[in-house]
Amino acid sequence: MFGGTTVGEMVEFPSNGQKASGYLATPSSGAGPGVVVIQEYWGLMPEIKAYCDQLAGEGFTALAVDLYHGETTREPDEAGKKMMALQLDRARKEMSGAVSWLLQGDRARGDGVGVVGFCMGGGLAYLLATDRPEVRACVAYYGVIAWPGVKADFGRSRAAFLAHYGDKDAFCSREMVDALEQQIASAGRRVEFHHYPGLDHAFANEVRPEVYNAEAAQLAWDRTRAFLRQHLAE
Repeated sequence: MFGGTTVGEMVEFPSNGQKASGYLATPSSGAGPGVVVIQEYWGLMPEIKAYCDQLAGEGFTALAVDLYHGETTREPDEAGKKMMALQLDRARKEMSGAVSWLLQGDRARGDGVGVVGFCMGGGLAYLLATDRPEVRACVAYYGVIAWPGVKADFGRSRAAFLAHYGDKDAFCSREMVDALEQQIASAGRRVEFHHYPGLDHAFANEVRPEVYNAEAAQLAWDRTRAFLRQHLAE
């Protein structure tokens, strides 16, 4: 669904006194509402860049943070090791830096941003939405907060939340997802979780043909696009 040649560019931006990098896709208008995109545990892969391009095609300014600093993999075991070895404090600072950079100058319109995360990035999207009140819309594709002892204080967030989960996802069990939804709702935030019957983890990733479902991926995209337009226009 999001394949093809990418048209954006790699950029650097400040992050807590250091430098971080990411893939920036800009709409033809020059600037639109900002959206931070957060990678799966494979790294900043072409499909994540293509998703940024798709957002730019809809009028958003999209920036995908390179949390593995140039490293990628297609091997599940290696990806899992990279995810668990991720320096979470550094990642949170880099994602926060992406928010600040988008909101500076004329890169993006408005005083708030959205965040969309996939798999590992879905869990990180929840954290970013509690770290930065400028996040007004948070979308998680089959993500939970998977780091032991790490919790999100949703009472600090100003975001509305949308999430997509396959109901056969062993990584994100229904019990975990329902508890997460209740936690967000209890904090008084707007929350909209969708469960896709018969589908597994990563059902929207077209480079994973064993789990990809084009119809569900399109539905999730349509819901995400409408949600971002609604909440970033407020």
